Amino acid sequence: MALLKTSFLFLSSLKHQPDRTLSFFLAILAALSGLLLLLVILFLAKEAWPGLTNGGWRSFLTHKSWYPLEGMFGIFPMIWASLAMMFGAVLIAIPLGLSAAIVMRFYIPPTSLLAQAYRLILGLLAGIPSVVYGLWGLTVLVPLIGQLHPPGASLLAAILILALMILPTIALTALAALEAIPKTILSGAAALGMSQKGQILSVALPAARMGIIGGILLSMARALGETMAVLMVAGNVVQNPDSLFAPVRALTANIALEMAYATSFHRASLFASGLLLTFLVFLLSWFASRNMGNNHYG
Repeated sequence: MALLKTSFLFLSSLKHQPDRTLSFFLAILAALSGLLLLLVILFLAKEAWPGLTNGGWRSFLTHKSWYPLEGMFGIFPMIWASLAMMFGAVLIAIPLGLSAAIVMRFYIPPTSLLAQAYRLILGLLAGIPSVVYGLWGLTVLVPLIGQLHPPGASLLAAILILALMILPTIALTALAALEAIPKTILSGAAALGMSQKGQILSVALPAARMGIIGGILLSMARALGETMAVLMVAGNVVQNPDSLFAPVRALTANIALEMAYATSFHRASLFASGLLLTFLVFLLSWFASRNMGNNHYG
């Protein structure tokens, strides 16, 4: 009996060994990913330090002038422009993306040809490179806005391009959150005599709200970090936007435009801009993961 018991324990350990090995390697990969992120942040901080100590981080964040040749490195107008682009794009994309998710979840049979085509279109929009969006915006959208109010390359053009880019993310994450709601909850609402509109507004959306919010936060992070498309359509003028038709420059575009020839404090200031963007994107991603992690259904 003792021999049989020992053999059984040995075979059981062999059976679970692959799971332990996989967990071990996954833990190593996760640790390496975290270490790589930490190294990137430390590198950015090291390169940005001379720019932050040159005039002080407060002056760097709040000064309204960016004239590298004169030693003036204020990024406030570009922070304001980047945030305006992000929030404007989200305000447009949320109702469109959420409406698309509701239609696909409640009004179109999931196996129908229309539903499959809808998903294919959203997947295609999510996979199009940003430079293609920028090219379309530069050749089609900017001239149209220019006819309404010159010069065309403006904050409005950047907002519309970013809204189109983040729309698939909001729609697909909202759809996943709505599909994750247990059918028993919706069946119970229907048994109580609630209309489909009532089920959507009073049951489905509140149950999936955390997943929807998480998708919105991820979309905000993408909009804030976008470079090529906004560089091509925003006009790239360092100024506080006083209207939707004013040309502006985003922080990401400023780094891409000037890093090739920047030196000394100019180069350090660009690294400081990158460090600030990294922090903002990390903050949005953390809030998104926290919201999606706390969601019981979506």
